[in-house]
Amino acid sequence: MHNKAKSHETIDYFLKVVWQTMANRYNQIVSEFGITQAIGYVLINIDETEGTTVSQVASLIGAKSTSLSRMLMQMEKMGLIYRELNKGDKRSVKIYLTDEGREKRRMARQVVKQFNNYLNDHISDKEKDFLTDTLKKINKLTLNYKP
Repeated sequence: MHNKAKSHETIDYFLKVVWQTMANRYNQIVSEFGITQAIGYVLINIDETEGTTVSQVASLIGAKSTSLSRMLMQMEKMGLIYRELNKGDKRSVKIYLTDEGREKRRMARQVVKQFNNYLNDHISDKEKDFLTDTLKKINKLTLNYKP
């Protein structure tokens, strides 16, 4: 058995710190465009031509519908999106990008692409594959964990 891990040495601590650092860096960059990292992430996950249902966006970004609906209201006020009843299923609502939303989406995608190119320039394919496989394994183990 392992010795009891210090809180700053646990896997979840490192995952949280790294994600927080990345989110903060994204926020610093996209704040110049008048959006947040979270809004950029939602924009990137809305289909540009077909629109996307609220439930699809929620599952794509892993958000609870209450916090997502607050964000969508904010995005609507900012003129980035509009909502319409889903023609195929009147029980659901689809989110569409406005011209402004498409522009901010393009900017957010560019930021993500540049940042990932930067990471790829400094992380070998072997390291990236190992990290990705390990993170997938941690995710699967977490889903299967029964205390």
